[in-house]
Amino acid sequence: MKTVGVLGGMGPAATLDFLVRLHAATPAQGDADHLRVITDSDPRVPGRNAALSGDGPSPGPPLAAMARGLVTAGAELLAMPCNAAHGWANEIVAATPVPFVSMIDAAVAAVLASGARTVGVLAADATLRSGLYRNALTAHGIAVIDVASADFMPVLARIKGGDTGPAVRAAMAALAAGLVAQGADAVLAACTEVPLVLSPADVAVPLIDATGALVDAVLAAALA
Repeated sequence: MKTVGVLGGMGPAATLDFLVRLHAATPAQGDADHLRVITDSDPRVPGRNAALSGDGPSPGPPLAAMARGLVTAGAELLAMPCNAAHGWANEIVAATPVPFVSMIDAAVAAVLASGARTVGVLAADATLRSGLYRNALTAHGIAVIDVASADFMPVLARIKGGDTGPAVRAAMAALAAGLVAQGADAVLAACTEVPLVLSPADVAVPLIDATGALVDAVLAAALA
């Protein structure tokens, strides 16, 4: 089994969600059957939204440094449970010799496997503006409906502030319903905070979870 290095902290709760799900999905009969996971959860990585809008420093150099530190500590493959930070994934890849398991590639593969033809994307402003999912999905002939950033970002801020209560859950479900009303036949949770407050039962069409897709891809790579 390969040792997994996790570039985390963006945000901390989403990183923990990924780690819990990775643990739960691992086919293990005892402690020694689980993966060795080295996690650097650094919430002080520069903000991805501010960086993309030119209002803050690039997270690329800190992410590259984090990747190098994980490899030095023994990581044999890397993963990053933050969709927006994949806008700087090329700097991570260039910084280390080990494989990087792309959350974007994993989620796009899950969308393709679902058979969806029009996908509503719940994502942060940086993810939408960089076209991480739009470019990949439209290249496969899949139509994309992006959530309105002005509606999504305030809900995201509340989740990052620790609010996962009924009002926030209802707000996220309403955003998903809005995408369905516009014609989406699947909704992509393309922000790692989304599954903290939204479940498949809250959405009238299939909910494709980028975090879950990354868990599956990391397991496949680590156990290969």
